[in-house]
Amino acid sequence: MSQSHDPHGQRPAEPRIERSLTLHLRGDWGSANLHRVCGWITQELTDRCGPHTRIATWNSRGFSDAVRAVGRGEVHVALITPTAFAVAALDGRGVYADEYYPDLRTLGVVPQRDRLVVGVDKKHNITSFAELRAQKPALKLATSIHDGINHVGLAAHEVLTRSGVDITGWGGELLEDERPFESLDHVKEGRADAIVHEAVMLPAWQEIGQHLNFLEVERDVLDSLAADYGWPDAVVDDGYFPGRAAFTTLDFSDFLVVTRADLPEDLAYAIAWVLGETRHIIEGQYLHLPPERSPITYPLDPHTMGRSPVPLHPGAARYYEALPTP
Repeated sequence: MSQSHDPHGQRPAEPRIERSLTLHLRGDWGSANLHRVCGWITQELTDRCGPHTRIATWNSRGFSDAVRAVGRGEVHVALITPTAFAVAALDGRGVYADEYYPDLRTLGVVPQRDRLVVGVDKKHNITSFAELRAQKPALKLATSIHDGINHVGLAAHEVLTRSGVDITGWGGELLEDERPFESLDHVKEGRADAIVHEAVMLPAWQEIGQHLNFLEVERDVLDSLAADYGWPDAVVDDGYFPGRAAFTTLDFSDFLVVTRADLPEDLAYAIAWVLGETRHIIEGQYLHLPPERSPITYPLDPHTMGRSPVPLHPGAARYYEALPTP
């Protein structure tokens, strides 16, 4: 790989890969944000590689299936969310106990400020997990499927179980779907009176949020999830949901661009460079939304994009280390 030089030494050198490549990426179901990120990467990378470069983006769920696809060598690069859920794949915890991937590496983080939240219809007059356990209502609760792949379903199961909540045991019902849109519709259209989900920036949350009490996840539950799986907690800001003061819950932030340690170093550098130096391309797709309500939290900062709980690929690290001091 040859690199053009910045005469002022202000930005990392632009990559030029002379050989033509055939690469495979995994995004999301097809129309959401992970596919958009893949499209951005592939466009800018193809411009800087040999003339016969071909890059395919495979449909994916963006969860543990994508991590396994990278770990098994089925694809070169994948997008997963949330970032912290990939940490367990390094040393075989949780859903990765039977197969894990110590050579998993990252090329960068695309920021998405998100949270997993638990909401219960105000008609039940429940404002805490303690009250929920005391009343044991027969709730119809919307969430994602718990199949060991979907991170939302996995997180919802862990939070509810560790909080002493038994929806079906109390005579209730789980309404399980793959994507957040169906779950939000269940609440909006009256089929569910409780929800555990993420994508809190979606407008539907503001519509249903005025009818929900959002429950703060208890500290012992959050601490156990951090200890067992490396899942962090975070605060939902005051007033983010209608009339709700700030509260703490499970962090569900960021898209992680994952690969393996054996990805060629020049290619890893090139993808990291694309993420950091052409970020205006992806930002431009979200500028019509306020940053705090955007599925990608802009403006993107290359220094922050290089900080990940999964180790950086050495080629990607070379890009982030070359960034000028902020």
